[in-house]
Amino acid sequence: MNDRGDLIWWKSARSSTANCVEIAVKGDHVYMRNSNDPSGGELTFDREVFRDFIEHIKETGNLVE
Repeated sequence: MNDRGDLIWWKSARSSTANCVEIAVKGDHVYMRNSNDPSGGELTFDREVFRDFIEHIKETGNLVE
């Protein structure tokens, strides 16, 4: 297991104060968490999978098909 204590978290400047996610990148992984509950856990994605996820959202405007 990687030590994730040194992750630098950021969120979009377009985010409002509620319902935001933060991401951090380390090596080949992207981490995502709820900015309102930073100690509540996180999702971990392979960098390529995360890139495909973002492209899907840009193309379709949907999180799922």
